[in-house]
Amino acid sequence: MSDAAEGADASDADRVYHVDGDLVPAAEATVSVEDRGFAYGDAAFETMRAYGGDLFGWEAHADRLAGTCETLGLDHGIADAELKRRVDETLAANEFADAYVKLSVTRGVQPGTLDPAPEVDPTVVVIAKPLPRGGAGSDPVHDGPAAVQTTKTRKVPDRAVPAAAKTHNYLNGILARLELRVTGADEALMLDSDGHVAEGATSNIFFADGAALRTPSLDGPVLPGITRETVIDIAESEGIPVEEGTYAPDAVRDADEVFLTNSTWEVRPVATVDGIAVDGDGEAVAGPLTTLISRLFDRRIEEAHYDGERL
Repeated sequence: MSDAAEGADASDADRVYHVDGDLVPAAEATVSVEDRGFAYGDAAFETMRAYGGDLFGWEAHADRLAGTCETLGLDHGIADAELKRRVDETLAANEFADAYVKLSVTRGVQPGTLDPAPEVDPTVVVIAKPLPRGGAGSDPVHDGPAAVQTTKTRKVPDRAVPAAAKTHNYLNGILARLELRVTGADEALMLDSDGHVAEGATSNIFFADGAALRTPSLDGPVLPGITRETVIDIAESEGIPVEEGTYAPDAVRDADEVFLTNSTWEVRPVATVDGIAVDGDGEAVAGPLTTLISRLFDRRIEEAHYDGERL
């Protein structure tokens, strides 16, 4: 997030985070070395984006967080309203209107054994970093169209680690991102164990072939992204055919347009896949469908979070 410092309302030194119910200076925001989130990655989290002081898709994020905690058997006992209050308090304390927000819930400090104790004293952390204004006419947070590279590292099968569980254990994605250092690509194109397209290390993937907008089905090891869901809803509302299916990597390489989605990037066009220009002529320009989806996404944000100020 190289552009995250733009539009900052407070310096890093002045930033405060929320740790276990209290606002503390960022430099003092710590958790125990015996916390299971640190020791085992035994924690749930959500990455969100705030626009105009409000969280985008809070209900969907809260539901996904609850689903992850249920998968982990992590009964933290904190109401969604209280979690949101802590996020809102973090944004207000930093005077952030537009920001990246990460909310983490761990099982807390427990004896150093793999088996989690049934009683949970959770650790809850909220961090926030400033981002530029979103909505209509906004500049993207990402550094332009992405170069995507298929990696040898594959997605963990859903039966091993449920893809819908967004946990602190991100080793699979880290290994995929490490492979990108050779070519300097921006995002990994990760396949499932059968060699079908799954998703990026931190993003969902869409592509178009002139007949429909396509994206890997959630039947595979694919995170149910909040921005992914929004893009599908936008496309369907515009009468654009959307297909969720199973695809070989060549389907993406041969596509007319490809783009990535996540909460921070929103809609990020893809310029190349495995070194092959998506548009065939090497021009790193978003295609017409990608541009339309991106503008409609920005319009939704503008209407919902900025009272349509720029419309």
